[in-house]
Amino acid sequence: MLFTAGNILLVGSILLFVSIIVGKTGYRFGVPALLLFLIVGMLFGSDGLGLQFHNAEEAQFIGMVALSIILFSGGMDTKFSDIKPILTPGIALSTVGVLLTALFTGLFIWWLSGMDWSNIQFPLITSLLLASTMSSTDSASVFAILRSQKMNLKHNLRPMLELESGSNDPMAYMLTIVLIQLTTSSEIGVSQVLGSFAIQFIVGAATGYFLGKLAILMLNRLNIDNQALYPILLLSFVFFIFSITDLLKGNGYLAVYIAGMMVGNNKIMYRKEIYTVMDGLTWLVQIIMFLCLGLLVNPHEMLEVAAVALLIGIFMIFIGRPLSVFLCLLPFGKKTTFKSRLFVSWVGLRGAVPIIFATYPVVAEVPGADIIFNIVFFITIVSLVIQGTTVSRAARILGLSTPLEKTGNEFGIELPEEIGSSLHDMTITQEILDKADTLKDMNLPKGTLVMIVKRDNEYLIPNGTLKLHLGDKLLLISENAEREALI
Repeated sequence: MLFTAGNILLVGSILLFVSIIVGKTGYRFGVPALLLFLIVGMLFGSDGLGLQFHNAEEAQFIGMVALSIILFSGGMDTKFSDIKPILTPGIALSTVGVLLTALFTGLFIWWLSGMDWSNIQFPLITSLLLASTMSSTDSASVFAILRSQKMNLKHNLRPMLELESGSNDPMAYMLTIVLIQLTTSSEIGVSQVLGSFAIQFIVGAATGYFLGKLAILMLNRLNIDNQALYPILLLSFVFFIFSITDLLKGNGYLAVYIAGMMVGNNKIMYRKEIYTVMDGLTWLVQIIMFLCLGLLVNPHEMLEVAAVALLIGIFMIFIGRPLSVFLCLLPFGKKTTFKSRLFVSWVGLRGAVPIIFATYPVVAEVPGADIIFNIVFFITIVSLVIQGTTVSRAARILGLSTPLEKTGNEFGIELPEEIGSSLHDMTITQEILDKADTLKDMNLPKGTLVMIVKRDNEYLIPNGTLKLHLGDKLLLISENAEREALI
């Protein structure tokens, strides 16, 4: 069955519905939802129900669009105050760590290729190319798992992992592109390679910074009457930033991530509405991306390379990634504990990004590209099954998980950033009732008012004589300077 203009909406809606239901079921058992989306795509694909999707270029384009949105959204959620203490080790992991992972894994693949029993025969450059496509941790997988499991980690590990996964794709992308060029042309010199790396990083970072500033300016100055258009305006900036950076020979993935950080760490109009739309859009493109990649693969072809791919995957998980992490974090000494390094090593998740990067050799018609794609796909599944299902358990075993700090309020109400006040809630306890059983008798700080009282499923408009009951929830508004006094 082929996708046509007549059936694409019907088939697409069924795929999305099935993915969401399967993802909800899998969440209860600790299975990453993104792995299940991938499996749904495989079940509906050529070896399953027969949907035919074999265009690597289209999958690559879908992945590019999806990653732009995912990285921008991840950048919006990355706070400068959180990443400042771990900025240097995070950048080391996202650059040197990726390079070392590709080097160690590439050499291991080359060694395997020389074995008589091995069914792959890759030269050194192709071995390094295969390793480079999967050398970065997948931002979609890391963001989704950490946030869906609502994990809070000691030693600033969560911002470090999110910074690494959000900023290490450019390094893997550049390694992949350069090694493809080396396999298809012998005219590229060391100076050209180093120059390409420098241009990609410098142009990508600069474009992301300045266009991120421009996006903030436009969001706050255009004064659009319809607030629903603000997320669409921001989405247009995401695609513009990626495209213009690519035209300037910079790295678009780095640019959109930095631009997202700029937007997320500055005041913007209608922040809540923008975040809500971007969060939903991020999940949508993740589902579409994983479904398309699942449809693209032929599972029976993966079985031919299963043994070799499993060995490479085990090497990456237990040797290549840990060795790279420990070497990168070695200079930082006391800033990262031994257990922290072990956990960072374990959260080296592979996901959609390696599979998308594995389509580049296919499109470029590199010899052995189909084998590269199937190996990367198999290793991605292994990583999501072994690592993705055990992230929270590993944090508990290593003693690194902590209770998640409460954010927002139980009433689901937020104030615009321009208002110099904050909303928070409190629950009436027996201790509070012993001191005061009405609002007028409560000793609230000056500048703090009770807006709403929630009693079971009933909402009450407060007044001074309202009798408080045990378990009542109060929504309070106070000047920011007064909140600490209340807490």
